[in-house]
Amino acid sequence: MTRIELPLYTPQHIPNGSERAHILTSKGEVVVELFGLETPKTVGSFIELAKAGFYEQLKFHGKKDGSVVVGGCPITRGLGPAQVHAAVRGVLHGIHPGTGNAGYRIEDEREGNPRNQHREGSLVLAHGSDPNSGSSQFYFSLAEQPEFDDAYTVFGQVVEGMDVVHKLNIGDVITSITVENANES
Repeated sequence: MTRIELPLYTPQHIPNGSERAHILTSKGEVVVELFGLETPKTVGSFIELAKAGFYEQLKFHGKKDGSVVVGGCPITRGLGPAQVHAAVRGVLHGIHPGTGNAGYRIEDEREGNPRNQHREGSLVLAHGSDPNSGSSQFYFSLAEQPEFDDAYTVFGQVVEGMDVVHKLNIGDVITSITVENANES
């Protein structure tokens, strides 16, 4: 079987370093300081996707208590919460949350990034086993996890709503993501 390799993407949006994402979920709002100066490609892509409405109505599709809660997979868009649960358990055949993307991949930006530390509330670009394979999926770190610092790009930190992050579960909805201080580029 031939493997399709997605192109590496360079976002048009150039972050200014003062952006904050407001992630409205079915459990409440989470505000995240984005690390645009340290991770310009990751943050630029995230802002472009948010502005395009890409994340609207996507569901969180992964959770490991004390570790991470994962969202951003477009495969979940047309599914209800119970369907996401069923798909994650493998009951809905042919539907695989966690395998979708934005049609491109982003270059890893963890090396040399002094803010690339998995702390409680870190916003991190999820990816597959290959380097530079992140796209649209992200996770919130639910605890300090330094063992992941050399493996994933941390591109933000929760500044409000950590209680909401801990309440998120598989099937919860991302209603919208808006970004303040994102100058047009």
